[in-house]
Amino acid sequence: MAGEPFQGPPDSAPQSLIRLLQEFTLEANRYADSAGERNDMHRTDLNALAVIMRHTAKGLVVTPGVLRKELHLSSPATTALIDRLDNSGHVVRERHASDRRQVQLRMTPKAFQDGGAMFLPLSRHMGAAIAAFSPEELELVTRFMTAMVDATVAARQEASGDVPATPGSPANPGASAAAESRPPK
Repeated sequence: MAGEPFQGPPDSAPQSLIRLLQEFTLEANRYADSAGERNDMHRTDLNALAVIMRHTAKGLVVTPGVLRKELHLSSPATTALIDRLDNSGHVVRERHASDRRQVQLRMTPKAFQDGGAMFLPLSRHMGAAIAAFSPEELELVTRFMTAMVDATVAARQEASGDVPATPGSPANPGASAAAESRPPK
């Protein structure tokens, strides 16, 4: 046994798909790193802007605490992050209208402009790739990717010691929604 070369599992369709997902994740991270580097931004800065954009789109208030929790940062690291985004003109701090003690974060027009420019090449190339698929194929891929995101969230929760959400459970509503949108067999 010692000295024998490692032999992984046989290459099956699911294994090939998992490898493709890993490769996609790696390439997406490489793109974010290079786009951020060209704009003097770290991946954490880009992730913070994505969190702010996602929460704002849902009509939710984004506070430093939300960023700290979502990005798994310490309080000092969160403050440094917000300072960088504020100094670069991408985020402003505002007092909440009804609770003046609460600071909320808002993206600036510069953040949207810079973000659009950074991710335009990726959007253009992905859009061209997506255009090659039928609406039915895209629906299937969307259901698949939703299930993969849900599975990744459950694995992260399990790895961090949190109670993992099982597929279709209330703590994992995306899986339920994906399951409900599947056509009957």
